[in-house]
Amino acid sequence: MKEAMFYDKTGDGRVRCRLCPHGCVIGEGRRGMCHVRQNRDGELVSLVYGRPVAQAVDPIEKKPLYHVLPGARVFSIGTQGCNLRCLHCQNCAISQTAPDEGDIAPVPEEEPAEMVRKAAAAHCDGIAYTYTEPTIFFEYAYDVASLAREEGLANVFVSNGYITPEALRRMAPLLDAVNIDLKFFSDKLYRQVCGGTLEPVLDAIRLYHELGVWIEVTTLVIPEYNDDERQLGQIARFIAGISPDIPWHLTAFYPTYKLTHVAPTSPAALRKAAGVAGQAGLRYVYLGNIGGHANTLCPDCGAVLVERGVAGTAGIRDMHNGRCRQCGAAIGGVWTRRTE
Repeated sequence: MKEAMFYDKTGDGRVRCRLCPHGCVIGEGRRGMCHVRQNRDGELVSLVYGRPVAQAVDPIEKKPLYHVLPGARVFSIGTQGCNLRCLHCQNCAISQTAPDEGDIAPVPEEEPAEMVRKAAAAHCDGIAYTYTEPTIFFEYAYDVASLAREEGLANVFVSNGYITPEALRRMAPLLDAVNIDLKFFSDKLYRQVCGGTLEPVLDAIRLYHELGVWIEVTTLVIPEYNDDERQLGQIARFIAGISPDIPWHLTAFYPTYKLTHVAPTSPAALRKAAGVAGQAGLRYVYLGNIGGHANTLCPDCGAVLVERGVAGTAGIRDMHNGRCRQCGAAIGGVWTRRTE
């Protein structure tokens, strides 16, 4: 347990959290919407600091991040809790429970230095803050990322984008890349399906780009929710309006959690969505959960720049220093490790 960042005392024993757009006002002994930030004696504390319930070594492509250090291994960590309530959450067992709820046994506390040590011992190139929304374990992620940067490791967020500009600006200097899940282009659907709102996510994507953090966007294409050409076109045009070089990952939905009545996404629907993305001018579009469509191609000449295998392996093939070997086109991404 650790005192939280980004909160104010209201003067009546309550506290107002400034970490995410919910802006929860929390009474004594109560918790915010995320389950993991609690008012204790007028002080906001994080209940998950040093308590990652998920740890694994993953290929960075699994995040998915396709334009960041191809073939890199990342040490992935996540705690309980989330600041959204997505009906289709794939990690609901940990994201929708508090540290003292559910079937998850208490985990021993692990200091930030231990996470960095584990990443180095596993010969990882970086650390990914993932599985649940990293914003809600901000204090832990910040301390781990600070040490990781000192050791030359990359830091990547896999995020729903539900974060205040204040917190985002604090974390951005430590991040090499972020994948943001832009779920819908409808405030109504964000409220109904996720318990949040659309505009803060759009603002986060804009701000990450403005601050120079490499962005990739993922949209889970859910039949009858966001698979219509109008909504997909709105998302594609929004991304392209920031930069046509931002990769867009279109992934297939499978029935889960509270959306088990919805049919899986067909490959044809994903290919149709990819066509919408192309019309909007996006240069890098990837289809996920259906196999194939994983290689990175030069948008100018079509050369295979990064080749990816079915087992998550990846390697640079026809690119050097971020440029296509065949035609010299500049390819957006993070292709080399930081040296400072």
